[in-house]
Amino acid sequence: MEEKVSAILNEMSEYLSIAQMRKLQEVMLKNFTEKAETVCEISNNDFLKMFLDAKQIEGCSDRTIKFYRMTIEKMLQSVSSPIRKITTEDMRSYLSDYQKINNCSKVTVDNVRRNISSFFSWLEEENYILKSPMRRIHKIKTNQQVKEIISDEEIEKLRDKCDCSRDLAMIDLLYSTGIRVGELVNLNINDVDFAARECVVFGKGGKERRVYFDAKAKLHLLKYIDSRVDNNKALFVTLDAPYDRLKISGVEIRMRALGRSVNLNKIHPHKFRRTMATRAIDKGMPIEQVQKILGHSQIDTTMQYAMVNQSNVKTSHQKYIS
Repeated sequence: MEEKVSAILNEMSEYLSIAQMRKLQEVMLKNFTEKAETVCEISNNDFLKMFLDAKQIEGCSDRTIKFYRMTIEKMLQSVSSPIRKITTEDMRSYLSDYQKINNCSKVTVDNVRRNISSFFSWLEEENYILKSPMRRIHKIKTNQQVKEIISDEEIEKLRDKCDCSRDLAMIDLLYSTGIRVGELVNLNINDVDFAARECVVFGKGGKERRVYFDAKAKLHLLKYIDSRVDNNKALFVTLDAPYDRLKISGVEIRMRALGRSVNLNKIHPHKFRRTMATRAIDKGMPIEQVQKILGHSQIDTTMQYAMVNQSNVKTSHQKYIS
């Protein structure tokens, strides 16, 4: 600590008077000593709890907080050093071993890296550590694979296979709005404006936005609501009594089952979201408007969702270049 203080004083010597230098030295020694004493009293688990509490206050979902907890707890069990003594080398070694032991993809390891980086960045911002050991560990490069979307024919196959009005309404709402599955299950009947064909959803961080659905989704939603015999305010409920609000896992299981029934692999709620974004861009919707509909804070995220149709690229090349 004294070496750091001396280094700072040397750098500031040409800008400050002798009296100012003495005062700066006094303040630094006092604050660094107090902070070091405070940090020594806080365990690694206490730091994790404070971080998770902060994320909850920021509006992170329960699933996000659970992922933070699992990722960081696993790291702290492996790297047993006190938080302020964990080094960049420790974290590089941990991430390298994590990939080997779990035999996971680079994408998974990068997700782990991002969560751990958020944890140490928060500790740095709150002045519990001087510098995050994750600063020099950059994003792990991964192969950018073109992700599949659901074709028009596949959508019709899924619709035809639906044996209840609820599943048909869910498919059409996911397909036309591009909402997240978490947003879907949190919708109430009163959130839907059928006259305007729109509804209000609350996305990540509790951010409110308005999304729009087509005439087909409207008709199937009304038919589903009219067929219900329960008084639950939720837009989508279970098929059997006591007709509880449908959960995320319930939607995911149902979509996968429908996909398998028509020999379609990897049909899940998020695929409808990616499909909607891709279709919108292919048909000429400005990327900024797609970003608004999807509720992304960064336009780069929207670009990752939208797979531009290669035939459209060829047509544009012939139009503008050839």
